[in-house]
Amino acid sequence: MTKKRHKIIHASYLALLKDSKILLLRRHNTGYEDGNYSMVAGHVDPGETFIQCMIREAEEEAGLLLKPEDLHMAHLMHRNSSATKNNERVDVFFTAENWVGEITNKEPRKCDDLSWFDLEDIPENIIPYIMQAIRGIKNGIYYSEYGWP
Repeated sequence: MTKKRHKIIHASYLALLKDSKILLLRRHNTGYEDGNYSMVAGHVDPGETFIQCMIREAEEEAGLLLKPEDLHMAHLMHRNSSATKNNERVDVFFTAENWVGEITNKEPRKCDDLSWFDLEDIPENIIPYIMQAIRGIKNGIYYSEYGWP
């Protein structure tokens, strides 16, 4: 009998940093965590690396052009999300301080705010696991787990 392999959803997140601030977007009209802040992010497509995903998503969502050398892996999260049927996820959080392009909300149908926030004054309506990742990044913690019993 063949053993069924474990499947995990993979995603990349961008902690774009400038002058002790972080770029956050407020989700809108997506059906998931609408009204709450997150980061520029997306699911890794088949055959795509975490870095390739982050470069693609940064351009698609915020008009940012990033190079692989601009991205620095800052946090890895193994997450259990009860919001979905296949609920295990691996989230890779990258920081970047260099980019090309003007920050623009390129997905207004899914994002109704794209703003800089002081790292010491993050909005209360932030997705909890995103806040955990920001704390990890600020404190040099490279791995965390979220949502496990």
